[in-house]
Amino acid sequence: MEIVVRGRNVEVPDHYRQHVAEKLARIERYDDRILRADVELLHEKNPRQSEICQRVEITCRTRGPVVRAEACAADFYKALDSAVDRLERKFRQAADRRRVHHGRHTPKSVAAATGALVEPPPSVGVALAELDVDDSGPYDGPGQVVREKEHPAKPMTIDQALFEMELVGHDFFLFADADSGRASVVYRRKGYDYGVIRLVE
Repeated sequence: MEIVVRGRNVEVPDHYRQHVAEKLARIERYDDRILRADVELLHEKNPRQSEICQRVEITCRTRGPVVRAEACAADFYKALDSAVDRLERKFRQAADRRRVHHGRHTPKSVAAATGALVEPPPSVGVALAELDVDDSGPYDGPGQVVREKEHPAKPMTIDQALFEMELVGHDFFLFADADSGRASVVYRRKGYDYGVIRLVE
């Protein structure tokens, strides 16, 4: 596994890089397909945030989905410990999930269990004329689109989308539904429930 450690406005000493390599070595026992781990260190300059001023973000690129974890603490060593613990938990859950799904006792998928419970989504597309928006000139206030991303998307089931959402650590995941062919989003609701939004014409 290739490990890249970099700091954003932070100098990273060699002994810390060695410490990162030792910590991440224990992750490989759960998944031998990890190609690269990007570790980024960030320092929060606000003195009011002194208890959580050091942030460590770890992104593992595997032959499968991307797995990500982050943590904040008073120093980079504690933040790294917390981030690695979270990362290890995600890899362990993924390994357990692979064992269950490839065994003889495959549980009912989330899609099959909740298919009848999904409510139709509200209309997503809203005409500009329906909104009270003045688009006659350039707008330089807050709320602008400041970043765009494109990702290759292979069709997947709702169960696979939920799995990848949990590995990335986000509250939602956009995917192409293999069953319907539509652009869909799975998202986290209160408790341990999930929701699905599908686009229809």
